[in-house]
Amino acid sequence: MIHTFTAENIEEITRVLSTQPKKTGDVYRFAIEPSEGDYKTVIEIHLGLEVEGKNTNIVSVYAHNVFLQLHNCTAFVSSETLQQVTFFGKIGGQTTGLIIEKSGGVSLYANVDDSLLNGDFTKLPPEIMMCSVALSLTESVDFEGFTFDEDN
Repeated sequence: MIHTFTAENIEEITRVLSTQPKKTGDVYRFAIEPSEGDYKTVIEIHLGLEVEGKNTNIVSVYAHNVFLQLHNCTAFVSSETLQQVTFFGKIGGQTTGLIIEKSGGVSLYANVDDSLLNGDFTKLPPEIMMCSVALSLTESVDFEGFTFDEDN
């Protein structure tokens, strides 16, 4: 089931990223203007797009030399302590996380097997350890009975 963004969710993202969104229809556009010399990062949250008869959310990121999209956003976790917002997509035992930092930094971890998120990250190879730590935030999201079917 896709996440239904509320006005409170948008306020929470606004607070963590310290930037006011511009709303156009069902799209919220956040522009992160870093200190001088750095490139601007823009995040767009597209709410309730209809694709082949199903609603979906898409989080798009436009940054220097990069364009990323997370389809079927199922949850997000914002952290004022870490100064970042992590958007999640979950399907078939795999999680994708798109992390947006207040400074404009962007990280993407795609199709990470959920077993890596639930195990002991210290036993993982260094190349995989970072994604396990970064996406461990999914533990705070209740995915019990998760499905993309609209009936649930």
